[in-house]
Amino acid sequence: PKAPGILGLKAYTSLLNVPESIDLAGVVVPARFVPQVMEDAGKKGVRAAIVISGGFRETGSEEGKELESLLVRVARKYGIRFLGPNCQGVNNPHKGLCASWPLIKSKGPLAIISQSGTIAAAFEIWAENEGIGISKMAALGNKADVNELDLLEYLGEDPDTKAIAMYIEAVSDGRRFLRLARRITRTKPLVILKSGRTEAGARAVASHTGSLAGSYRLYEAAFRQVGAVPVDTIEELYDVTKGLALLPRLKGRNVQIVTSSGGSGIISADYVEMLGLRIAEMKEDVKKALKDKLPSRCIVKNPIDLTGDADAERYDLTLSELFKDEEIDIIVVIFGDPISGAAEVIKKWFRRGKVIIPVYLGGGKVEEEERKLMHSAGIPVFPTPERALKVAKALWEYSSYLLSQ
Repeated sequence: PKAPGILGLKAYTSLLNVPESIDLAGVVVPARFVPQVMEDAGKKGVRAAIVISGGFRETGSEEGKELESLLVRVARKYGIRFLGPNCQGVNNPHKGLCASWPLIKSKGPLAIISQSGTIAAAFEIWAENEGIGISKMAALGNKADVNELDLLEYLGEDPDTKAIAMYIEAVSDGRRFLRLARRITRTKPLVILKSGRTEAGARAVASHTGSLAGSYRLYEAAFRQVGAVPVDTIEELYDVTKGLALLPRLKGRNVQIVTSSGGSGIISADYVEMLGLRIAEMKEDVKKALKDKLPSRCIVKNPIDLTGDADAERYDLTLSELFKDEEIDIIVVIFGDPISGAAEVIKKWFRRGKVIIPVYLGGGKVEEEERKLMHSAGIPVFPTPERALKVAKALWEYSSYLLSQ
């Protein structure tokens, strides 16, 4: 920069003029100047860098490819490890390091590795807005040096990370990926969104980061072979990672639905069967106890419809009976109205031996408060039954993999 200072901080025309030692260089200059900046960084003793600048291999031009090759050669000459180029940086709230944007400070259990800065940012924002937080974020860009497998290996050993999300356009080394993923998924869920599944998508991948997309069917088979969970959308990437980080593992796939919204209950029943889960058959003694204790207008089947005037006490009573039925593995609890005290009921039963997946919708300001209370207690809550049941399916797939090992 030519200015003597920026935002009250002293500026230097070159890294070589900085009097202090430098731990990490963030490079945001036009592409043609990046190799020289990296040269200066090497002479200064810098050993880690993030190259935000674009204009390299992803352009598809010979000039861009040559520029990236030069960047790699300079970095290797000085032993500099770098992320990028054409990336959105890293974030580690547990260490107070946000070399990216937006500024996300909420600490939590979710990590994301992404070849898209925007997808990584959206993931972080959702986690912060819900009060769950993140452990680490890394946006890969062109992967000219540090790649997704280097980061995956690191996150597999990271004590702050309970589940890992990946958005990838290609895998750098298939054998290394299989070896790493197989080891990591024994203790941590790995959720993967792979793009470039179609011809059009593969062409878009090539122009985005210069990667070769490969056959999606082969990728999906490889993911499942090592216990990773493939997903189809950005929304699912976040939901499933959140759910697998915070929900206990399953021993079966029998689902009981409890709802105050008849329509949401019906949609849930459809999704249970569509996703390959099973509608639970309540034991007769449990069914009889519920019929005796609930108002006669309540429908005691599967779904159990507690009707629109249901309060937290009615949910609590229902769960107390359902927990006596050992054939039920998952209880999807849908709050379809502004029901105060919902969070206290879920917290009471959440860690008592069955998997409870709460859904809250149509509850206005009360819903906002109750969702916040659940998330602050480490309980994942979802805004629709469809999203909750996709998480249930992923949880069953991951749990089944662990049981088979």
